[in-house]
Formats: sequence, C-alpha cells, structure tokens
Amino acid sequence: MGTDAYADAAGLVARSAAAYVSSVPTDPADDGFFGPASVTWRLGGDLSSIVAGLRALLVQALHPLAMAGVDQHSDWRRDPVGRLAATSSYLATVSYGDRAAAEHAAARVRRIHSRVHGTDPVTGRPYAASDPALLLWVHATLVDSTVVACELFGTPVAPADGDRYVAEMTVAAELVGIPAALVPSDLAGLRRYLSSVLPGLRCTPAAADAAAFLLDPPGLDPDIAEIWGDIRDGAVAAMPEWALQMYGFGAPGALTPARRAEIRQALGVLDVVFLGEPGVLEARQRIALRMRAAQHA
Repeated sequence: MGTDAYADAAGLVARSAAAYVSSVPTDPADDGFFGPASVTWRLGGDLSSIVAGLRALLVQALHPLAMAGVDQHSDWRRDPVGRLAATSSYLATVSYGDRAAAEHAAARVRRIHSRVHGTDPVTGRPYAASDPALLLWVHATLVDSTVVACELFGTPVAPADGDRYVAEMTVAAELVGIPAALVPSDLAGLRRYLSSVLPGLRCTPAAADAAAFLLDPPGLDPDIAEIWGDIRDGAVAAMPEWALQMYGFGAPGALTPARRAEIRQALGVLDVVFLGEPGVLEARQRIALRMRAAQHA
C-alpha cells in the first residue's frame, strides 16, 4: 500500500492529542458512568493503551462483516488519522466525560450506525453496523486487548481487577446498543465469547489493507516512525496466534525481557511527545486530581 493510494499519517500525534483534550471535561456535572475510582479510569491511562488500541483494530478487522462496514461506509482510506482521532475522542468521552456527554456521544454513534448497512463482497453476507453481534465483537476485542497490553507492557492487572474491568465496560457496550445480557461480565466469559467467534473470521483484502496502514503508516515524522516500529512490534507480539496466522504474519520475535523493556521505553517516549501537545498535560492533571481525590475519599 503506497502513499499514492491512501492518505498518509501526518499529524497523527497532534490530531489524536486534540481529540483527547476536547473529550476530557474541565467542569463535569458528575463522575460519569465509571468514575475516578474505577478500573476503567486506571487502565485508560496506562502507557500500554496505544498497543491495546492497535491490537484491537487489527483483531477487529478480521471479522469480514465488521471490516466491510468500515471499508464501505467510512473515509478511513482518505483520512485514516481522522478516523483514529474520532474513535479515541469517543472512547475518552465515554470513559472520562459526565453522563450527559457520554450519552450524547453514544447517541451520535448509534445514529451513524443506523445508516451503515450493505453486503460484504467476500462472504456475500449482509451486514448492519447496528447489529448487536458486530458491536459486541468490536467491544470485546477492545476490552481484551486492553487487559493483554497491560499485562505485557504496562501495569499488570490483578485477576479480580480484570473481572471488574470487564464488568464495568458492560456499560460502554450498552451505550452503543448491545443488550447487557449478551455482554460477558468477567474475563473467562470474555475469552469464551472470543473463541466462539473464531470460525467466522478471515483476512479479507480490506483487512489486509487496514493492517498494512496500521503497522506501517506512511507520512509519519521520522522520529515518530522509529518509535512506531517498536509499538508495532508490541502490538504484533500481543496478538493471538490465530490472528497472526490469518494475516500470514511470521512468528514474532521472542519477547525477551530486554525487548519488552525497549517497547516500554518507546511507549514512554511517545507519551512524552503526546504530553507536549497543547492541553494534554492539563487534561491528564484533571484526571489525576480526580483519581487522587477518590482514593482519599
């Protein structure tokens, strides 16, 4: 995939930072659906979150109906950075915003989904973005990726906190239109669900195109591109073996303690760059102060 076919990734950090800043409230009306004492807030601020997001996108793309909806109804090929920024803005709003802001953002997503339907050219099957089954796939892969990335490159999640995080995120699933009864409420249930979907997954041409962009975005600043190489390796190392096989990736290099430390260092460097963007430090401080107050309370 060359830069002549797709928009490049210039502005990735700046646009992602602006989306994040705009989504962290300065004067929230309430603590939102999770609150500063939640596992969701803690994991959302982990350095490994960029690996989690990249892994989630790669795994999500292997569902042919979910990928067909993105490919046929979004501008990800023309403006992939804009789509990534919009997604990160939504996640930050739902996580850290007050209830009204989260409900407003979710209602907008549901309206968009209601207009997204068609036929997957690979399987010939119809799809609708509002289908709870597709929404659940996207939800579950993100939750699973967050836990896996924390275990490998961030602050490990205690089993009880992992179960609590999965249970907390049921609220996020309901906001986009997934009935609560369908959503796994603990890690074991989450892994069982993911295993149950495997027979229907495959690497379509659209999924391969998306993966090529995500793993090697054209147009990155040279310094960011170097950091991205380590982050890409982290996401690939975190992927399940069946996903690597579907993409045709070779076995990733051994994740030795030294290599893991290098990837963590790259995540730290990227975070420093992110903090240098306007408003990010202040937004982080607002979150940290609220979390500290919750701990004292």
